[in-house]
Amino acid sequence: MSEPTKPYFVHPTAVVDEPCTIGAGTKIWHFCHICRGAVIGSGCILGQNVFVASGAVIGNRVKIQNNVSVYEGVTLEDDVFLGPSCVLTNVSNPRSQVLRHGLYEKTLIRRGATVGANATIVCGVTLGRYAFVAAGAVVTKDVPDYGFVAGVPARLKGWMSRHGHLLRNPDAKGILVCPESGYRYQEVEPGRLRCLDLDEDSPLPPELSVGRRPYRDFKP
Repeated sequence: MSEPTKPYFVHPTAVVDEPCTIGAGTKIWHFCHICRGAVIGSGCILGQNVFVASGAVIGNRVKIQNNVSVYEGVTLEDDVFLGPSCVLTNVSNPRSQVLRHGLYEKTLIRRGATVGANATIVCGVTLGRYAFVAAGAVVTKDVPDYGFVAGVPARLKGWMSRHGHLLRNPDAKGILVCPESGYRYQEVEPGRLRCLDLDEDSPLPPELSVGRRPYRDFKP
């Protein structure tokens, strides 16, 4: 008797240790390893050579590019994007001679955040909703919602819209406008940005969920 069809896709070269949780519509590609006890939501894409440890939690519609390890203690909320070969950790002071398996530090990457290629997220931090970490950055501190950080160590350079554009040229009221969506943003208090046109937990409307022009078309 054949096994029932699963509601997700696993490439034949991938290893999935049961029991674990994988949501409908998720695709797990070449040479991935999903450990027993991992939780992966629906509609996710895990590229080649992704490792997901026991105890890691991945939300819905998360996209993880090639060569990324999601360790125990890491939580990725819905709609997170992890660029290729970015690094997540779970112990700040690792030593081969000192066992710290019960001391894994928590890292939370909140809804819609992006981590660029080859960036490193030092454990114990929170990346806020729609935060954007530049390629190669080393993040050692929390990043606020919509915060754009770059450098080593990463420092706040500005604000990124939900569509991934640097927000520039505030008007007299401090309102910033995304050049792609037209959504307005404003600091409601120092260091705290909010979208004035769409709640942070609401999905994008369908007409704004597909890009139609390349990023460089929007650069000043």
